[in-house]
Amino acid sequence: MSGELVRDCLKDVTIDVIKATALALPATGTFHLAGGTFSVQGEPTIRVLVEVRGSNGVRGFGEVTPCPTWTYETTETILTTIRHYLGPALLGHPVWDVDGLHRKMGSAINPGTSTGQPLAKSGIDVAIHDLIARSLNVPLYVLLGARRAERIQLSYLISATTPDEAAEEARKGLALGYEAFKVKIGFAGEETDLAIVHAVRDEIGNRFLWVDANQGYTLDVAMRQARRLADFGVAAFEQPLRGNAPSQFRRLVSLGAVPIAVDESIVSVTDLLEYIRNDALDIAIAKVQRCGGLWPARQQCQLAEAAGIQLLGSGLCETDLGMCTGAHLFAAFGITAPCDLNGRQFVGSGYLRKRPHVEKGWLILPDAPGTGVEVDDELVAKHDAGL
Repeated sequence: MSGELVRDCLKDVTIDVIKATALALPATGTFHLAGGTFSVQGEPTIRVLVEVRGSNGVRGFGEVTPCPTWTYETTETILTTIRHYLGPALLGHPVWDVDGLHRKMGSAINPGTSTGQPLAKSGIDVAIHDLIARSLNVPLYVLLGARRAERIQLSYLISATTPDEAAEEARKGLALGYEAFKVKIGFAGEETDLAIVHAVRDEIGNRFLWVDANQGYTLDVAMRQARRLADFGVAAFEQPLRGNAPSQFRRLVSLGAVPIAVDESIVSVTDLLEYIRNDALDIAIAKVQRCGGLWPARQQCQLAEAAGIQLLGSGLCETDLGMCTGAHLFAAFGITAPCDLNGRQFVGSGYLRKRPHVEKGWLILPDAPGTGVEVDDELVAKHDAGL
C-alpha cells in the first residue's frame, strides 16, 4: 500500500496514548540458549504488551520479549524506556508517518553505534503498523505492500542439554507434523553439542535442519564445529560468534564448510551492510524485534534481497501476536525456507481471544485486519505483572 494513500486516509489521526504492560504468562516449555536459561516450564515468563491508541479511537498492539540472556534489554528498561522516553516523545505524532516516528525515537533514545533499545522501539513500531492496518481495515501484509506466500512453514525448536533429551524433543516435533527443525547449541560443550545435533539428525532423517549457537563459540571452536556440522547436512550455522566481529565471520564464511547465518550482529541496516561488504555472512536472519520493528526490518530484507543474500525468518519466542507479526513480514518477502517462530512451544497466549491457525508446522497467514489477532482487555488485566 502506498505511503501517499495511507497519509491521505489518516492525515488527521495522531497518537493519543502509548501504554506498556508487563504480562506474566505461563512458560509451556524450558528454553536454554548459550547466554543462559530463558524460561522454565511451569514458571511465569514476561512479555511486554505495547498499546498505541490513535485519535480515531483505533488501537494497535505490539509485543516485546525481555531476554537479558540474549540482549541487554530487561523488562524494567523496556518499560521505563517506553513510559518515560519514547512514549512522551511520540504523543501527537501523525500515525501515518512511521519514518518520522523512528526519527523521534532515535532522538529520544540515541542509536549509539547501532540501534539504541531496539526491543522497546520495536514494540511501538509494530503497534503503530497494527493501528494503521486496522484503521484501514486491511491485513498487515497489505500495508507492507506484498504477500508472496499465504502460509509460513515453521521450524520446531529443540533446546536440550543431552542427546537423549534432544531425540525425545525431535520425536515430539515429528508427531506434530513438523518437517523442519532448529537446534540450540553453544552451551553444552563441543562434544555434547555435536552429539545433540547427531541425535536429532538420526531422528528426523533428511528433513531441514539448522543450528543456532547464539554467540556461544570462539572463532577456533566455531571453525572446528563448522567442519564437523557439515557431516550432518546442516542448512545453516547461525550466529556462532560474538556480536560485532565481521572479520571473524569472514574467516568462518571463507571456510565454506556450512552456510553461516547472522542474527544478533545485524541490529541496524548499517550493520547488515558492513557484513555484506566484508563477505561475512551467507544468510541474513530477518527478525522484527532485534532491529527495532517492521520499518527497519523491511529495509534489512530489501538490502539482503538486493545483495543476493538468502533470508531466513526468526522470532524471539513471542506469543501469537509476535508470531503473526513476523509471519506477515516473511510472507511479504517470500521467505520460503522454514522460519523459527517457536513461541507456542514455550509460552502461552492467554491474553488473546483470537489466535492464528497452525497445522502440522504451517502457519496460515491471517486475513483479519492488522496482525490478525485480538487482544482481550480482561485477560490482559488478569496477566498484568503489576510492574
